[in-house]
Amino acid sequence: MKTNTYHKAQNPLLLRFHRLVDAFAKSDDERDFYLDRTEGYILYADLDKGQKELDDLAQSIESEASRYAKLPKMTFYETKKFMEGFINEKVYDIDTKEKLLDVIQSKEARENFLEFIYDHLNELEKWQLYYVERMRIRVIEWLRSQEFVFVFEEDLELPKTTMEKVKQQLFDTKVGKEVAGAREVLSQKAKTYYSNEALNPRPKRGRPPKQQVKVEVEPQLTGDIYTTVPPVCRMFLYLPDISSATAVTFSSRYGTEAELLASLRGTTRVKVDTKLEALSQRLESLRQLSSRLSGIEDLVGEREGRLLKAVSQQEPVPLEEDPSKKRGIMDIVKGFLPKRKEKKTEESQPAVAPTVKKVTPLQSKKKK
Repeated sequence: MKTNTYHKAQNPLLLRFHRLVDAFAKSDDERDFYLDRTEGYILYADLDKGQKELDDLAQSIESEASRYAKLPKMTFYETKKFMEGFINEKVYDIDTKEKLLDVIQSKEARENFLEFIYDHLNELEKWQLYYVERMRIRVIEWLRSQEFVFVFEEDLELPKTTMEKVKQQLFDTKVGKEVAGAREVLSQKAKTYYSNEALNPRPKRGRPPKQQVKVEVEPQLTGDIYTTVPPVCRMFLYLPDISSATAVTFSSRYGTEAELLASLRGTTRVKVDTKLEALSQRLESLRQLSSRLSGIEDLVGEREGRLLKAVSQQEPVPLEEDPSKKRGIMDIVKGFLPKRKEKKTEESQPAVAPTVKKVTPLQSKKKK
């Protein structure tokens, strides 16, 4: 057996926790995963590769057996224990608990369990938290049994540029102050994974803190920097981009959460709320319509502005009017105002010639 001839890492290995959890879930009788002790990368013996490539990988791993640690297989008993623990500890509704207990007794217990959980959103969040907590203990137990000196990159709060320098100078003995300080932080953090609390996390005592809005902050993970990967192993590097607990699916059949959700949408057992789906489609159409209308308004406003600007720049041409046709503004206004009743006065009335009454002469009485 050939021993490891590579340089020794000068700080604890930086491992991706969620990537390890995903590899643990997918490791079965048909798939093998190996964790490198020198730089911390994962190799996946993918059977879809050619037979020659698989033979070269097996020969490389066998020749340097001390460099690689084979991940354990997730047995049916272990997966069922995960599901039963969640049902007994986190599911409080009696009907839901009975249905889940029946589901995990079926032939494809893991996939049917996930379909049921994703169909009940109230249980989905509780399951994801429970699964990550239990798998964290499982992974730490295995790493301790293999005597790894490690730190989960998701647990660190160092700047991204500093982490990149640490990865690039993993084997350098002489480094700057920034990298030396980061190495000291990593060494202190690595000791916490070998404490009793790492395997038996206890709740904090005292009065619980006030309920605050939980802000999900994605960890600033750096890119993968590996400099000692053998050429025959490079095509077998397992580098899924998993940065959150929600992307860890517990599924051995589907590679990513997107594939799992796509399969769930295609099954008839998953209930889809058609009303919510129709409402979301209407909201999306309203958003598109409002964006179009705003674009039209901007376009019309721009055209009107250009037109007004062009009209204002033109000099007015004076029009010659006939002086006899000029009318004062008061004459124009009077034409629209209602006519007022004119008071009849003696001065306004036309002069009428006085009429002379004719006096009929009295007839004198006839003399008798």
